[in-house]
Amino acid sequence: MQVNHPASSVEEMAQAFEEDAAPPADLSRYAFEDWLTLAVFWMMAGSVFLQFFTRYALNNSLSWTEEVATNLLMIVVFMGAAMCVRTSRHIHVDVLYHFLPKVAGRVLALAVDVLVIGFFAYMSLLIWRFVDIVADQRMISIDVPRSFLFYTLFAAFFLMLLRSIQVFVADVRRGYTVLESPEAFDGLGE
Repeated sequence: MQVNHPASSVEEMAQAFEEDAAPPADLSRYAFEDWLTLAVFWMMAGSVFLQFFTRYALNNSLSWTEEVATNLLMIVVFMGAAMCVRTSRHIHVDVLYHFLPKVAGRVLALAVDVLVIGFFAYMSLLIWRFVDIVADQRMISIDVPRSFLFYTLFAAFFLMLLRSIQVFVADVRRGYTVLESPEAFDGLGE
């Protein structure tokens, strides 16, 4: 069986490789917490790989890698939650807003924003108090204070609080929220 391909000259094939490259990547939509979360994620991945390699390849596991990976996972989760607050990517139930009058939906959506701000403010306060209680505890496998982890979690919740205030201000200026118009938030720009 013979396949017929259109004839191409050497010049045409060479030009295919000389076409303009893709435009440079736009990194402006990423914020501080995105890069920090990415860095912590790769530290966690390194710790997990080290645990796997020492346990299964060397048959002599490093005991500290599991605790470090677990603590780094907590940081990734809560810093990732701050990313989701900034971009309004948390799970929303918006079916009610399709049946409410526009004004009632607007008032309810802004009330949800205020409740979210209150929640993150209260959680920040609780974690701050918790850090004060457990400040002297050390990690089990390595001699590092656990307060480092809890201060990081406090910072993540405080960042969620700041980002939720930022989202509230943007929602007021924009005239709608993700609850009222989820299709407007489907792109990567928000």
